[in-house]
Amino acid sequence: MSLSRFHFAARVVTAFVLLCAPTAAAEKNGKQIYSELCAKCHGQQGEGTDEEYPERLQGELSERGRENARELGERRRDDGLAAVYTSDLARAEDTAAIAFAGTAIPVRSDPRLRECNYGELNGRPVAEIDALKPTRVEAPYPGGESYRQVVERTREFLADLLDEFDGRRVLVIAHAANRWSLQHLLLGEPLEELVVAPFQWQEGWEYALDGERLAQG
Repeated sequence: MSLSRFHFAARVVTAFVLLCAPTAAAEKNGKQIYSELCAKCHGQQGEGTDEEYPERLQGELSERGRENARELGERRRDDGLAAVYTSDLARAEDTAAIAFAGTAIPVRSDPRLRECNYGELNGRPVAEIDALKPTRVEAPYPGGESYRQVVERTREFLADLLDEFDGRRVLVIAHAANRWSLQHLLLGEPLEELVVAPFQWQEGWEYALDGERLAQG
């Protein structure tokens, strides 16, 4: 069994990350992968508000978002990270660029870390999308994708991450649907419940990246 340490946070560009110690199992195996999915509150990018779903739109970071990115860098740039992975959406990439400017830490963009593609509903009001979430676990949004499809591309990303960085620390900057995918793949939580659960903001989420569990999830 391959066991690594994973640390996460939620929506996309504001980073409030809590670093936790490895689990006893991870320490026993001498393997520690930390990943962080940076938390984002909607309104901290230059476009979009709390009333919109702008994840797939290429909005810019607000000044507050840029400050949060700088704070992320101050906390994490000297933490022995092997790499930083980010969604290839502009504000996620900008977060990484600001946070790790002037460091030798490799920053890589990966389209598999994108938010769910809401298709024709990108940029629509939150209430409109929330009403459809229970019906879009398996069935794609019109012109977009389903949450199950997000799970599968997140699974593929995690498998590649484990192959390359098993036993090392990695920071990941991504989105809410990716966090739901982690909860489902690594903790066995039902996807149908995750997509409709109220969002509870916190500084970070921590996961053990277990290769066997990943294959079964």
